[in-house]
Amino acid sequence: MSTPIKETSTNQLNKKSELNKCPVTHTLDRIGGRWKTIILYHLMAGTKRYSELRRSIPPISEKMLIQQLKELEADGLVERRVHQVVPPHTDYSLSAVGQDLTPVLNAMAQWGLRHGTSLPVA
Repeated sequence: MSTPIKETSTNQLNKKSELNKCPVTHTLDRIGGRWKTIILYHLMAGTKRYSELRRSIPPISEKMLIQQLKELEADGLVERRVHQVVPPHTDYSLSAVGQDLTPVLNAMAQWGLRHGTSLPVA
């Protein structure tokens, strides 16, 4: 059981203030973390069924993939569509806002290819 976050704490107020001041921080708050950019990168190729995403990112657990997809959907970056067929299936695609991230993610990928081997591993 996790401890609820006190929204009026100094730390939370400072975090909100910085998010409003710095657009890079705002962007990283939406796409940061271990899995979100990988999920978005795979969706840049087009709509994918849940099972396709799961297979394309083998190290991610099912629970984590579901959680990350929900967060991306809540942030308006990914759209979820449930098909009421037998058997039912769900697919995911980038929303218009998520598609706006394509040049950003491509630039990040290019930077990683150019500098990935020259930087120390943390």
